[in-house]
Amino acid sequence: MTEYYFMNGEYVEASKAMIPVRTHAFLYGTAVFEGIRGYWNEEEKQLYVFRAPEHYQRLIHSGKIMHMESPYTVEEYCEITRNLLKKNGYKENCYMRPNLYKSAQKVGPGLYDNPDAFMIIPNKMGDYIDTSKGLRVCVSSWRRNSDNAIPPRAKVAGGYANAALIKTDAHNAGFDDAIVLDEAGKVTEGSAMNLFIIQNGKLITTKKTDDILVGVTRNTIIELAKDLGIPVEERAIDRTELYISDEAFYCGTGAQISPIVEIDGRKLGDGKVGPIATDLQKLYFDVVCGKVPKYKKWCMPVY
Repeated sequence: MTEYYFMNGEYVEASKAMIPVRTHAFLYGTAVFEGIRGYWNEEEKQLYVFRAPEHYQRLIHSGKIMHMESPYTVEEYCEITRNLLKKNGYKENCYMRPNLYKSAQKVGPGLYDNPDAFMIIPNKMGDYIDTSKGLRVCVSSWRRNSDNAIPPRAKVAGGYANAALIKTDAHNAGFDDAIVLDEAGKVTEGSAMNLFIIQNGKLITTKKTDDILVGVTRNTIIELAKDLGIPVEERAIDRTELYISDEAFYCGTGAQISPIVEIDGRKLGDGKVGPIATDLQKLYFDVVCGKVPKYKKWCMPVY
């Protein structure tokens, strides 16, 4: 079956979806992007796109930081996404990568005199991380880029060179991923996902102003925790707090909810996936598949 991408107003066969090699975004990383998941509900024979409006609102905000004009409204982005998935006939879990990028073919890093272009690349995708087992992670020797350098608040393509170094060095050292500190030595997040720790039954995560991407899944977890009666605290986190936590987990569109059982060789709790992460994970997967009426408003049906 022919697969289609969306590029600059048209649905294009994947094999014909090309950009010139001199494209500014390719040469300088001057693009912003989102990751959006679709979940297939077999009982309803329906594909649900999770929190698409929130993702596209963040794309618009990222673009604003990078001197980009959004070509569409949030509602138009959602309709394009729905139509693209229908055209591809997806009836399984999938992942969309919308990209707003600088398309000038010129040398020089300036974002001015540099038109904007847009594309969506869809993929069939299951788990990005094995969420069934606990992860062994380390604290990275790399530091998170700051808001006054390449702001993590915006999903800037070039900024993910930071995540690439963090992820690669952790993998090469035998770990599943890493936790990243800022220049002051405070915890920020994972290589490319937000982080929660659990102490004495309380969820703790970093503040929105702690050099993190303000995650859509992070927001979802905070809301779901309320349903489960789990208190949540947003504050600065010291490195040593990681080691004495009862549980921890990553969250993100790609990572979903990925429990952590060991940090820098130190077991969390009994070294197994903990009960709070397990309960949140179960509820989350029911929610994204449109199985929880209260949160069905977050699930955009395709068919």
